[in-house]
Amino acid sequence: MRDKILALLKDKEGYVSGEDLSSSLKISRQALWKHIQELKEEGYDIEAVPHLGYQLSGAPDRLFPSEVSHGLNTKFIGNKIHYFESIDSTMNAAAQLGLQGAGEGALILAESQAKGRGRLGRTWFSPKHKGIYFSLILRPKILPSQAPVLTLLAAVSICEAIKETTGLGPEIKWPNDILLGNKKLGGILTELSAETDKVNFVVIGAGLNINNPKKELISGSTSLKEHKKENINRIQLLQPILRRIEDNYLIFNKKGSATIIERWREHSVTLGRRVRVYCQKEHVEGEALDIDSDGGLLVRKDSGLLQKVMSGDVVHCR
Repeated sequence: MRDKILALLKDKEGYVSGEDLSSSLKISRQALWKHIQELKEEGYDIEAVPHLGYQLSGAPDRLFPSEVSHGLNTKFIGNKIHYFESIDSTMNAAAQLGLQGAGEGALILAESQAKGRGRLGRTWFSPKHKGIYFSLILRPKILPSQAPVLTLLAAVSICEAIKETTGLGPEIKWPNDILLGNKKLGGILTELSAETDKVNFVVIGAGLNINNPKKELISGSTSLKEHKKENINRIQLLQPILRRIEDNYLIFNKKGSATIIERWREHSVTLGRRVRVYCQKEHVEGEALDIDSDGGLLVRKDSGLLQKVMSGDVVHCR
């Protein structure tokens, strides 16, 4: 009912009479008043004026599904949104939902994570109401070997959305770090359920520092607030991120990885640099020459040999 009330208040300019609201919702005026009070307690600024009715003047800084969905205008991304005030990890929730048959585009959002995680078992610090933490379920018809491209796709989409929304120009450190001013703004984690020649589903997760004050940031990280010197509307950033992911995903499904790879190169801060890549028990050092069609990093070693790396920790040597 709360979502229906909000939709009616958002879709009409000015005040909406209590009578019109009650009639449209088929509830009593008393029941309407009770729902309005509950919305106010959630942080919605709703003005009530006798003889005029109700007017929505402001919304809380929360990633409520009704706020994310309103005006999103995607084809399937975010058609189903699972929202949590607090959760251990959106990735865990998405994996469970994927196994239970959740449809493509299902979105898991959390205001905070107790055990948010990144690659290689690392922890992602997820303070409440400061960042954007989400996981997205996709069901692409690709081979498991092609799945790494989806990490690059998500990184490109996030960079494009941040540029569109804030004017800032984030960069990508292969394979999954979003950097701003050479500091980490966010990270992407991709996990999949697959068979030998078939992907059942992919979960793309992202954690972004949005309104974290400088004093609360861990060493080597940054936030959009630190650069813009003001709070960023998280809904107004999340929506373009979701739209960009959908647009780029449709391009990937139709045309393959070439367009995504080319756009990734434009944002890369890794290519052309000397790097050291730590891969399990060994490391590869040389010039990061390029990435190939499945997202692997091509490193030209000092011997002149070209080695492809599909995963690992990258250190920029210079």
